[in-house]
Order: sequence, then C-alpha cells, then structure tokens
Amino acid sequence: MRIALDAMGGDYAPEEIVKGALAALNLNKDLHIVLVGKEDIIKKCLAEHGKEGRISICHCEEVIAMDEHPAIAYRKKKDASISVATRLVKEQKADAVVSAGSTGAQMVAALFGLGRIPGIDRPAIGTVIPTLAGPKLLLDAGANADCKPDHLVQFALMGSIYAEKILEYTRPRVGLVNIGEEPSKGNELTLQAYDLLSKVTELNFIGNIEGRDIPAGKADVMVCDGFVGNTILKVIEGTAGAIFSLLKQEFSKNLTSKMGAALLAPGLRALKSRLDYAEYGGAPLLGVKGISIICHGSSKAPAIKNAIRVAMECVQNNIVETLKTCVKTEKVGE
Repeated sequence: MRIALDAMGGDYAPEEIVKGALAALNLNKDLHIVLVGKEDIIKKCLAEHGKEGRISICHCEEVIAMDEHPAIAYRKKKDASISVATRLVKEQKADAVVSAGSTGAQMVAALFGLGRIPGIDRPAIGTVIPTLAGPKLLLDAGANADCKPDHLVQFALMGSIYAEKILEYTRPRVGLVNIGEEPSKGNELTLQAYDLLSKVTELNFIGNIEGRDIPAGKADVMVCDGFVGNTILKVIEGTAGAIFSLLKQEFSKNLTSKMGAALLAPGLRALKSRLDYAEYGGAPLLGVKGISIICHGSSKAPAIKNAIRVAMECVQNNIVETLKTCVKTEKVGE
C-alpha cells in the first residue's frame, strides 16, 4: 500500500509531516509512504529523524499557500505538491493522498485531477466528531456552502457507507440537521431534503436532529450543507478550547483548586484526548474517484499519523468502489 503525503502542506510542514510519516510506518509493515515536495528539505528532515526504508521522495518545486486562490493557484502551479500528490493517485502510483495544506487547493486538485464519481454532483468533506455516544460523522463540513436537496441525499448515502465501513456502525442512523425535529420545520432546502431522504430505502433515516442532539450522538451520520457543517465544526472546536481554558483558570486560583486539579489530572487528560481532532485523523473528501484525506492546517505528527491510518482504512475497505456501486444503484440526482 502506497500513500502519497503532501510534505509541504500545513502550518508545521515539513518537519511535523515527516515525523508523522515515520510514526505511521509502524501501523502496517506493508505501508510505503511517498513524501511529495522539495527533495532537499525533505531529505534534511529525514536525516534528523532517522530515515526508514519504506519512504521515498517525489520531488516538486512549488507549493500552494493557504492565502492563494485555490483554482487560480492550481492552474498556474502545475508542479505544486498537492497537485503532484493527487496525480500519483490518478496514475495509480499511490492508493491515497493525504495533505494538511490548503483545503481549497486539495479539493480543486481532487475534482480536476481525480474527477467525481458518476452520480455525485458535489463531493463532501466528512468529519468525524466526538460525542457522548462515540465518534460520529458530520458532512458536509465545508466543501459546499450552497446545496440542493439532491446533494444532501448524496451526502447521506456516502456518509452512511463511510460510517458502516470505517466507523463500523451497523445500519448507521442518518439524521438531517435542522432547527426542529418535526418534518414541517426548516427552510426550503431541509424541507425538500427531508422528503427525499425518507424515500431512500437504503438509508436508516431517523428524521431531523437539532443542534443539541449533535453532542449527544443521536445520529451516526449528520447531514447538512457545508455552511452549516463548517459552522458546527468550528463551534465544537472553539467550545472545547474555551472549556479547557476556563478549567485551567479555575484550577489555578488557589492551593485547594490546584490540589483538586492534581487529583483530576488523569481524567482531564483522557477527556482532552477524546476531544482532540488529532486522534481522529483527517477528513475524507467523499465523492471523488480516489481517496483524498484532508487534514487540519495545524496538524502535527500525531494527526498526520492518524490521517494516514484513515487513508489506509479507506483503501482496505475499498471505499471508492463501494460508493460507486451504491450511487449507481440508487441513481441519485437523476
């Protein structure tokens, strides 16, 4: 199994990316990682951390920065690391691509380099989020700010397959994120989507779910447009950070609170781990004809390692072919 890793993408590239790649080699003895980027810089990082035999380098000179317009940069920078890494998947020289670089650039590279699965109008970012009932899948998490009802049905189908194959849920519960549980609630998009979703026999559609149902884990797959999904994701990230900041302030007030913090430390570390995005790896771009895993821009070695794990799981479960078969069977969007 070969994973193409964009070594130049992310806030901490290339050092943390290389460290994550080296750590990921312990996941599977058959794993080979292709580091895509500037060869001299990558070689220096490998020398510092100990080069492994199952790592190779694919040299390229250009990088698409976070502040560049994705489509324009993709057209101008043919030798950009994310473009070259995606091309390796297209040419079947790699089984998946992983990047912590510009999300927009990775989406453009996937759309133009890999293409969409027939029957899928809009690929979606599927993000695993922590809940009281375990990890659940939220999609779309930001790829499509404006959607049509058919798009949400496609997201639901792809998300259900991913939740079953990767998260190992039997007949995953699919919920439509809305402002109320009743079928009559919502805007034009959710009202029409509800009607369509309720008719798809392949789905275990449980109806509408509200914002408060998300942390409770009421649904295994939570479907919404990318504007709502990205807002949910950022609120969860911000809330988790704020809670730990408040706890730190309270536990630092006096000697008694500091002693209490020491007693609670193991539990707090476990809680922090459950809420840490690094533990869940990257988010797959579902709906393209190849495996493309999107990482948080601030990903460090542990997050990169887990993103590679997610990519491996997608390859092992033949997720792209499974999606093709399901979408063809349902004839979504026709």
